[in-house]
Parts: sequence; structure tokens; C-alpha cells
Amino acid sequence: MAKQLEAAAAAKHKQNQSEPLIRIRGVKKSYQTGAITTQVLHGLDLDIHAGEFVAIVGSSGSGKSTLMNILGCLDKPTEGEYLFRGQKVADMDRDELAKLRRSAFGFVFQQYNLLGGATALANAELPAGYTSMGTDARHDRANALLKRLGLEDRTHHKPSELSGGQQQRVSIARALMNGGEIILADEPTGALDSQSGKEVMALLKELSAEGHTIILITHDHEVAAHADRVIELKDGEIVKDAWNRERSPQVQAPSGPGAGDPSPIMDAGRAFITALTALRQNIFRTALTLLGIVIGVAAVISMLAIGQGARQDVVDRISAMGSNLLTVFPGAPNQRGRWGVATLIPEDVDAINELPLVLAAVPELTGNRTLRRSGFDKEAQINATYPEFPIARQWEVERGSFFTREDEELYATVAVIGQTVARQLFPDTDPLGEVMLINNVLFRVIGVMSERGASPWGQDQDDVVFVPFSTGSLRLFGQRFLRNVTVAIVSSDAAVMQEANDQVHSLLLERHGVEDFQIRNMASIIETATETQNTMTLLLGVIAVISLVVGGIGVMNIMLVSVTERTREIGIRMAVGARGGQIRMQFLIEAVTVALLGGLIGVALGLGVTWVIASLGNSVMFATTPVILAFGCAFLTGLIFGYVPARKAAQLDPVQALASE
Repeated sequence: MAKQLEAAAAAKHKQNQSEPLIRIRGVKKSYQTGAITTQVLHGLDLDIHAGEFVAIVGSSGSGKSTLMNILGCLDKPTEGEYLFRGQKVADMDRDELAKLRRSAFGFVFQQYNLLGGATALANAELPAGYTSMGTDARHDRANALLKRLGLEDRTHHKPSELSGGQQQRVSIARALMNGGEIILADEPTGALDSQSGKEVMALLKELSAEGHTIILITHDHEVAAHADRVIELKDGEIVKDAWNRERSPQVQAPSGPGAGDPSPIMDAGRAFITALTALRQNIFRTALTLLGIVIGVAAVISMLAIGQGARQDVVDRISAMGSNLLTVFPGAPNQRGRWGVATLIPEDVDAINELPLVLAAVPELTGNRTLRRSGFDKEAQINATYPEFPIARQWEVERGSFFTREDEELYATVAVIGQTVARQLFPDTDPLGEVMLINNVLFRVIGVMSERGASPWGQDQDDVVFVPFSTGSLRLFGQRFLRNVTVAIVSSDAAVMQEANDQVHSLLLERHGVEDFQIRNMASIIETATETQNTMTLLLGVIAVISLVVGGIGVMNIMLVSVTERTREIGIRMAVGARGGQIRMQFLIEAVTVALLGGLIGVALGLGVTWVIASLGNSVMFATTPVILAFGCAFLTGLIFGYVPARKAAQLDPVQALASE
């Protein structure tokens, strides 16, 4: 029984030894150019066994390069069957073909096809970058291969710093990086001088002796003579298949490092490093790409900060006047010229003060009058009101005191002045106890109000003089009807404010018999102002986001240009085994990296601009939300607008990409 098993195993081994590594049957290849179909290969049949040194020779246009692309899984035949180790290549998808190229094939091109911005070491280890091989292992293997090929002192030189022969040896090292079981050499001596050509052919013969399968594409019969087997193509057909010498005993090809597929995290990390390298090599283009993102992010942050600051400033100013206030004006709703309408009287104020939700109600009889002191005249607003005014308006007296109820009853000629009046009328002295003329009526200053600043409408609230209502109405204005009534409510809660509003409305309607008054709810005004400012902030934000989108479009355009410029690089990466997903990830991460870098710079610029604006005395509001929003938009911009170029790069045809100039 044991002998039978040994015999079966030996028979199977012999069968495997005789089975060709590559088998093609009836392979045809045609290209469609508009309505014209050009057939390049006409039903080829060919077997290539492991370890053979085969030269495919033919003149230009014979189809030898097309055949090489099919054999190297860079292209697929239009018709016919291609078997690699007995497996149908036609059944493989793009990623499976990429994996096959990565693990089984190594390409040596006539024009070397090295990455111009990478060193000899980086070019040699490129195929291993799409495997799970670690960084140190890649460096060690690439260094060992370059040393074997006599390039140990040129590892950190770029292709432009190497001779043609040295560049071709780097490409051979790259072909061997993942094992190079099959070396496909397309006119490897075509761009070399005779001596360098001899050295390259000697290397290929040495690799063949070690067991590598060498498929040499050439038009030169002298070069083809180095091969053990010569296959001649003419007009897409095999016209000769002969051996120059007896088939060499088959030698087991040296195994490669055997690395598998990298993990997604490893793929992403390597793609990030590749992206940074590409961005550094094209620093000027990168700067232009960053500019749109930087401006967009900075605009979002600064505009939202300015908008939020302006909104808060308006709300604060209105709130400073009292967010719990109702203001009653004379005149029917929608009636014009309400200041001259005589419908509100002091007795209405007294009645309003009796309501349970009212903290204080005060009349306000206002108008501009001339102030005079020591030959200096100025005009200021006079406000005849009640002693409860500081309570109603939440406006404190800074020095001295406000007038009292007794002053009101005695028609006292006392006044409390604002900060602007104090500075202008009493620049060199303490105004308390001093006298001044208001319309030629002598008043004594008994208090100075705290500084209030400008109103939401830009009026200087400190350019004012307060006098008792009785005195002002009799001696300054000559009238009793009121310009308005200010009503302070016990709470600024919206529901309480609305209830108080209804109570005041009902009271005045009952007293007057007709609705000859208007009530303005300060809480509603604040809400309306807030909504208005929010709308303006949103508008500013939309404008800023539009600029960010424009920057994103710039990223997409630049990346599309980058894909076009780097088409050959993409073809090289695909030839050494990069999957479509890895190419897509590389360009997508490149776009996202640009966007994130632009986002960081934009955040710094936006915060800096906002700080400068704030230092100039403008109202701004720093918040983390706009920063996160802007940075998040930058990330999404890179992700969304980078996807189209990345997808285009991943879908490139390897053959066409390699042929790109």
C-alpha cells in the first residue's frame, strides 16, 4: 500500500513538473478606435514552463508588447484563454490580478519606470509596500538586493542622479523585491549603452540560472540570442518557436518573502506617508490647494464669531435697558406721529402700579432742552419721571442720590445727570451741589447716574438729565400727557411678561374706553432681535461655507490635475501589485490630508483674525462649536471632493497608465 502511495505521489509530481506555468490558447487582442477595430494578436497558442529563459522577439507592431502585457496580467485578451498555474486569469477581478502581479511577477521596463521623487531604496522596496511586510524588513531586503546589484553606495540617490544602467538595476531590484518568480523584461537594454546592456543581460542570465522564469521582450536578435528559447512574432502571430540550446535542468526559483495582504490600518498609514511625500514634492501646488481651504475655514470661524458677538452685543444692550420691561406709548396701534398724541396721563401710571405683577411703573416725559453753566451751553435730553425710575430701569446712581417722592410733591428743581452731561458741563469740578440752567430754570445737581453707554439704536444714553415729573411737566414742557410709560414686571419669564402685558392692556382699555395706546414687550423685542441676528449670523456662515465649498472644488481640480500628471506613477504602482482600493486610498488620504492641514492653518488664522478684530474694540464671541464645525467641514471637503479624483486614479487601466507621458 505504501509503495502505491509513493508511486501516485511521484506521478503527480511529474505531472506538476510537466504542467506549464503559463498557457495561452487562441489568444486574440484587438483595440477599438471609434468605428475602426485593430486586431493585434491573432489566436496565439503558447506554453511557458517554470524556470525558462524565453525571448519574444519581433519588429515594432508585431504585438510583442501587447503579449507581454497579457502575460503579466496588466491586460486581458479579447478572446482566448490564459491559464496561470492552471487557473483561468479571465475569472480574476482587478484586485486578484493585482495580487497575482504582486506575488508572481516582476517588471523591468525599457524606460525603467522609476518614481522620480523617490530614492533608489524607496523604488526598490515599492512592491513590498503593498504587502504586510514590516518597514524594517522592507528596508533590509531592498538594501540587500541593491547591494547584490552593486548599488550599495547609491541607495539614497534619486533616479536623476543615477546612470541608465544603474536605474535599470534598481528596476531589477524592484522586480525581485517580492520574489520575482517571473521576470518580464520589456526591451531592458533598449535605452542603455552596450556595456550597460551586457551587464543587464548578464544579470538576467544569472537570475535564470537561479530558477527565475525570464520572459524577455526585444526587437534585437542579438539580445534574444542570450535566451534559451526564442519565440518570434510577426503581425500578431507566432512564426518561430525554437531553442538556442538544450533546456536547462529546472531549478527551484528562490522564494520571496511570502508577505500577505496588509491590514487596513497598515494600508492607511502607508498611504498617509505616501501622501505627505507627494505633497512635499509639489510644495507650490500644495500651497495653492491649501489656500482655498484656509480662507474658507478662517472665514467660517471669524464670520461666525463676529456674527455671534454682534448678536450678543445687541441682546446685551437691549437687556441692559431691562428685559422685564413693558413700554406703553400713546396713540392707537399703527398710528403715525404718536409722540404728539395726548392719551397717556400720570393717573394711568398710578393705576398700572396697582397691578400685582408690576414691580414699578414710571412716566417718561422727554424732550431736548438747552443746558447752561458758566457761559457753556449744550443740548441734552430731559426726562421728567418718578423717583422709582432707577428701580424700573435697573439703572443705579453712581454718586449722590436720585430725587425722592417728597421732591416730586414739592415741585423741587433738582436734577440727576448722566455721565456725558457731567463730563461736558462740569469738566473740572464735582457736579454734586452745583447749579445749572435748564431753559433758564435753575436746577441743583443732586446725583450722577452710572454709565450706560449707547442704546441698541446708537443713542448716547448718558447724555440725559432726570428731573421730577411734576417739575418737568410744569416748568420745562408745559404739558401733563406722557411720551411713554415704562413698566417693570416682577419677572422676565416670557409667560409672566405676556400675562402682565394682557393685564396692562385690559386696564388701559377699561380706563380709556378705546385702544388709544400701544404696548411694546421688551422680551419680545429681545427675541426678535436675537432671531434677526441669528439670521444674519446664519447668512454670514452660509457665505463662509460657500467659500469653503469653493476651496473644496479647488482641491478636487488640483487632485484631478495631480492624477493626470501622475498617471504613469499610478501605472507603475499597479504594475508592482497595488490594488485599486490602495490607489484610491492613497489619493483620497492625500486630499483629506490637504484639507485637514488647510483646516488647521485656517483655524489658527480665523482665531487670529477674530482676536485682532476683538482687540480693536469690536464685539466678538469665541466658541468651540464654529471651530469644530469649520474643521469638520474641512475634513468633509477633502473626503467628498477628493473622492472623484481618487476613484478616477483607481479605475485607470494599467497599460494605458504606463504608456502615459
